Amino acid sequence: MKVNSFEDLQVWKDSRILVKSIYQITSDGKFSKDFGLREQIQRAAVSIMNNIAEGFERNNNKDYIKFLGYSKGSAGEVRSMLYVATDLGYISHENFSSLHQLSVNIITQLSNFIKYLKNNSIKK
Repeated sequence: MKVNSFEDLQVWKDSRILVKSIYQITSDGKFSKDFGLREQIQRAAVSIMNNIAEGFERNNNKDYIKFLGYSKGSAGEVRSMLYVATDLGYISHENFSSLHQLSVNIITQLSNFIKYLKNNSIKK
């Protein structure tokens, strides 16, 4: 499958799902009142998909790899904050499990994509 835009990338699509899920779980209950954690996890989640998009539009592998690395770091940040949210009783173990797995999946996709780009010259 040829990729014509960042919207074609599965990792971007999965990141979009993560963003929506993060916004949903942070809009209710105790989580909605913890402004610091709520805003930080929301920003980190949005950063994942935005850096995938920004890197794609740079049109060269070196920059793209750098931005995918930023996305990977933000996904790790989301994953870490999910532990905080669980420990504080803001989210259920079920929500933690599904969001943690999605973030791990995104990190794996990003790692594989970075490896691919390092070994292939697809953008000039």
